[in-house]
Amino acid sequence: MSLTQALLGLLAVEPASGYDLTKEFERDLGRYAWQAGHTSVYPELVRMAERGLVEVTQEGPRGRRTYSVTAEGREELRKWLLAPWGQGVVRNEQVLRMFLLEALEPEEAATALRGVVEYAERGANALRAHREHREVEPPEGRDVLGQLAAEYGLRQFQAMRDWALWALDHLNQRRKD
Repeated sequence: MSLTQALLGLLAVEPASGYDLTKEFERDLGRYAWQAGHTSVYPELVRMAERGLVEVTQEGPRGRRTYSVTAEGREELRKWLLAPWGQGVVRNEQVLRMFLLEALEPEEAATALRGVVEYAERGANALRAHREHREVEPPEGRDVLGQLAAEYGLRQFQAMRDWALWALDHLNQRRKD
């Protein structure tokens, strides 16, 4: 995934300025899915406009520009969203750490795994609390998608917690042998 697809997705939901888009990355999107700051967002919007993926639909005070996704941009987003999963570059720091746990002494690895359990429980609890403040049946649009993403996040945290508990048990069994 690239910043282009993230911006196209946000703009497909509703037109926004670079400032508005940067604020989206400071919220849940940046915390759970993709991080980007204004130094990345603004230049990318310019490149996307040059490629015909977005267009400026409104100019306001102090050079504020509101961008909308074009038909060409929607088609690029559509192709990316419908492409088979598993394509693209994988960079997952958490999984890398899991691969490298064997570099630690067994007690240190156990400490790291207990940290994974705590992290997953905190993350799941934060998502649950965030979800409780939302409407039970959210209106169509970004809130519906946010509910889907929140449920994915909850299940991911649960799987991470379950894996870490399994790994702790596995580590303890190896230490007994």
